[in-house]
Amino acid sequence: MTISATRVRPVALGRVGAVGALAVVAVVGLMHVLEPWSRHDPVRRTISEYAVGPGGWLFDVAVLGLVAATIAVVAGLLARGLVPTSAVVLVGVWCVGLVLVVVFEKTNWSVGPSLSGTVHRDASLAAFVALPAAGLLTARGHRGERWARTVAALSVLAWASFLPIVGAIALAPLLATPWYQAVPLGLIERVLSLAEVLVIVVLGFRAGRSADPGRTALPRT
Repeated sequence: MTISATRVRPVALGRVGAVGALAVVAVVGLMHVLEPWSRHDPVRRTISEYAVGPGGWLFDVAVLGLVAATIAVVAGLLARGLVPTSAVVLVGVWCVGLVLVVVFEKTNWSVGPSLSGTVHRDASLAAFVALPAAGLLTARGHRGERWARTVAALSVLAWASFLPIVGAIALAPLLATPWYQAVPLGLIERVLSLAEVLVIVVLGFRAGRSADPGRTALPRT
């Protein structure tokens, strides 16, 4: 008995994408403990700091690898009718945002604000907001399934990670320090980033499941 190529392809795409996203987590995790990247304070300094200075190329490669992994996962989900079109569009925003984060370097505050830094900030914000929305839209069509509940929980965690930042900005006039120093910005961004990458991982393993009993394809809306 032969296995249909139309089934093997999305399974392979999903699994490759999930493993690729996990590899990105491993690489960035190692950067926290290896020189020269470990010089950055993970609690106060944002992840993008790894792209600045010696060895920055590895962080850029990891981010672009995450984009490739995301594309593979979404292709697998689409082939199996597991993701709505609206979520695909939002994932597109995530991917474009990550590419722009690589192309445009973050602001060097020892020099001052820059156009590149502004694009970097706005692109990262768009990406971080878009992916959880895509996760929730996808999970909504599969209520009751364990993987969907996991995706929804991770997506909510990602959005909830913004709350300390929003609170610090709102209270900025009352704070004795700038809002970005009043919160552990690096730690918040790492929790947010990990939650979002794990969304990709869970979706990838779902697309990579060989058996698909009782699946109902989602409408392309």
